[in-house]
Amino acid sequence: MAAPFLTLRDVTLTFGGSPLLEGAELMVHEGDRICLVGRNGSGKSTLLKVAADILQADGGERVVQSGVTVRYLPQEPDLAGFATTLAYVEAGLGPSDDPHRALRLLEDLGLHGEEEPKTLSGGEIRRAALARVLAPEPDVLLLDEPTNHLDLPAIEWLESELKGMRSALVLISHDRRFLENLSRATIWLDRGRTRRMDRGFSEFESWRDDLLEQEEAARHKLDRKIAMELDWLRYGVTARRKRNQRRLGELGALRERRKTERRVQGEVKMALAEAEQSGKLVIEAKGISKSFDRPIVTDFSIRIARGDRIGVVGANGAGKSTLLGLLTGRLAPDAGTVKIGANVEMVTLDQKREALDPNATLKETLTGGSGDNVSVGGEMRHVIGYMKDFLFTPEQANTPVSVLSGGERGRLMLARALARTANLMVLDEPTNDLDLETLDLLEEMLGDHPGTVIVVSHDRDFLDRVCSSVVMSEGEGRWVDYAGGYSDMVAQRGAGVAARRVEKPDAAPKAEKAARPVEDVAKKRRLSFKEKHALETLPGKIEKLQKELAKLHEMLADPDLYARDPARFDKVSKAVEERQAALGAAEDEWLALEMLREEIEG
Repeated sequence: MAAPFLTLRDVTLTFGGSPLLEGAELMVHEGDRICLVGRNGSGKSTLLKVAADILQADGGERVVQSGVTVRYLPQEPDLAGFATTLAYVEAGLGPSDDPHRALRLLEDLGLHGEEEPKTLSGGEIRRAALARVLAPEPDVLLLDEPTNHLDLPAIEWLESELKGMRSALVLISHDRRFLENLSRATIWLDRGRTRRMDRGFSEFESWRDDLLEQEEAARHKLDRKIAMELDWLRYGVTARRKRNQRRLGELGALRERRKTERRVQGEVKMALAEAEQSGKLVIEAKGISKSFDRPIVTDFSIRIARGDRIGVVGANGAGKSTLLGLLTGRLAPDAGTVKIGANVEMVTLDQKREALDPNATLKETLTGGSGDNVSVGGEMRHVIGYMKDFLFTPEQANTPVSVLSGGERGRLMLARALARTANLMVLDEPTNDLDLETLDLLEEMLGDHPGTVIVVSHDRDFLDRVCSSVVMSEGEGRWVDYAGGYSDMVAQRGAGVAARRVEKPDAAPKAEKAARPVEDVAKKRRLSFKEKHALETLPGKIEKLQKELAKLHEMLADPDLYARDPARFDKVSKAVEERQAALGAAEDEWLALEMLREEIEG
């Protein structure tokens, strides 16, 4: 095998306290596609900075093959000192690099090169930084969270661009689908050490679980050996003889190994505080429209029922947050009506974490600044115990919010939101900065939640796992509701999210891509697997409910039932109400699906 382009050997690094990296290693060969995974705070970004020669390790070795070029994308790019985005990108080019590629990449990413860095949003800064590292087509690309602040069109464009490049890749990302589509090898950074699997991220979790099971078995074996040695020490008559001092020394070594062994960090414990059940209809919007300097929402209608999981998808600037504001009553529509159903208790999660006071401590944020207890679903819990559920240590109780990492702020927002009783969850980019384990638990929690969920997300895997329908921006204020998750939406549209730019009024002129007509979208619409299954099974369910109701009505027809057994009479009456409600819901669902089928086939 040819010599690796980039090698890290036995890297150690400590920032006061426990070592962050302990013998970590990284080897990148030509054409490698490596994803670097691990818990938030495990040292992934630090290891990538060492690989990029931005951070010096306490120990270990970094070797780069002669003539190999390495480019690094940081989590927080700095454009200070550059007059325009094009100047920033061109500054990253080498003498032999194509200057035209810089402008082409900027335009592909929705920029025109004349933007002033101080006026850019977080997403635009990320796009400019991506253009800078991609333009030279280096031998090794080190990308730290490249999809942060990007919308779905840009993420899909980036995937396609990286697949076509010759560069070796090392990726850090919390976007599961992005990693699955690009990686061919996985490096797991855990408790300061790295372990490599020469397979893509799709097989990582089963591989990791096998390793943890083996580790637990070894730990159990070690505990048994210590117990046996202690038993010998207590009862062995020759324990104090000189020839047995070696065995005593071995026991001490076993104890020291057990004491210093770094354990796997605990898991986040999430539980949603449930409110009373809302009415069957949660939100009904009829013909709503909203414009600012351009149409944001045009003649959009939707009915959201109890238990629905609605995903909202679109390019940055398409108006996803505006649509959320209209549906939840925070914004008044210019035309149309929005009706909020009965007994709706809503909790929202803000995408920019603006609801967090940077000067408040973690404890004050959870308790509201009063006492040591936090109300979780109406029950009082000590704040330290609740913090531990979200992987915060007791020592962090008085830590200001301003010094928390992005992932920690995300967990804090979740902790505060999940403490409130709610039957409608409105989540704007809840997956930002969350590690994969926390994402899994959030998905499970939302899946088990009996209430209603509306979520804005650019995470395709999250949308597939959580959503029962997806509302997609088709441009120029048009929004279309597709049944199923993100993959179902793509199948119905016949394509993924087009990588097109939403123009701003003051943006420099550029060629407009023709928007997909609503008629074309409708032609691509077809029943999802879930809808087909429901159409096939609902008639049987309706017939079963009708038979059950008939039997229950026969019982109630007995004139002596109430006098003979009042408790049974009440039970049967309640069962009648429940079956009638279930029958009505099933009939409504079947009728809506049958009308949809006729519309598609017609």
